[in-house]
Amino acid sequence: MNSLLLAAGESAARINYLWFSFPLVVAVSLVYAATRHEAMRPILRHALGCATWIVGFLAVVLLVIKMIESWWL
Repeated sequence: MNSLLLAAGESAARINYLWFSFPLVVAVSLVYAATRHEAMRPILRHALGCATWIVGFLAVVLLVIKMIESWWL
């Protein structure tokens, strides 16, 4: 029972670290889009596309890491 609670706590702690990526993705997307455009509407449109690309890339990297982890262990 204790090992189950410990595993659940570790999993929750790992998920909590993902919340730190949200402001980072938003900031990087906005700065990158702002270097390409001057008007607000194109900046926001480009930032949304860039944020989607970044999150997708991070998801692929996470899946690769999880596959390697499951294969290695």
